[in-house]
Amino acid sequence: MFKKRINEKKYEEKNLITLINPSSIISEEFRTLRTNIQFSMIDKELKTLMVTSSKQGEGKSTIAANLAVVFASQGKKILLVDADMRNPSLHKLFKVRNQQGLTSILTTKNRQIANILHKTSQENLELLTSGILPPNPSELLASQRMSQFIETVKQEYDLIVFDLPPVNSVTDAQVMGNKADGTVFVIRKEVADLSEILKAKELLNLVQANVLGAVFNSKERIKGLNNGYYAKEKELDNVG
Repeated sequence: MFKKRINEKKYEEKNLITLINPSSIISEEFRTLRTNIQFSMIDKELKTLMVTSSKQGEGKSTIAANLAVVFASQGKKILLVDADMRNPSLHKLFKVRNQQGLTSILTTKNRQIANILHKTSQENLELLTSGILPPNPSELLASQRMSQFIETVKQEYDLIVFDLPPVNSVTDAQVMGNKADGTVFVIRKEVADLSEILKAKELLNLVQANVLGAVFNSKERIKGLNNGYYAKEKELDNVG
């Protein structure tokens, strides 16, 4: 497992730094995070990646979006899906409309995905927004139609990145936990506390989610650990 810290010193939370300034130090950190994820899945093909957190306000959507950008910059065909059908934000990040999206696919029979996808300024990256908020997000994510959707897009894309709601708030991330090949857990130092992180980890373990590691979204760096970019595996185990 890996532990990664993203420095926010030079950009605001909702900026797509990897698009705005791909040569920045922060963008390089995202590329290093991408490499860590790839190495953690050497023995298994990574086709679906879920990004979540313990509670709201930890920057999971920003991390998911920037990760999708750096994966696409490798020449891979990437689909970024806003599966947070309670408080979606990816359409705001990419400045697109959210009238149709994942909800449309899951609630309308034979709905084609092609005409509701959004192109992005990053080559090879497409965005599927959440669509109109449904009354039953967890049930939709657990549905057979969601499983069918995942299998369909896996044939068209090299990687699908899902942005999910916080684990401790609702059951959506748990529902998706065993559907995704890997899960990245975002922790924001000044938002989440240890008890919340441990609770979220336990909930993900219950559904046998493959948690690849944690991303620390903080203005500070870890001192003395590989220039502050990484932490040792045993320290991640201590966190949970």
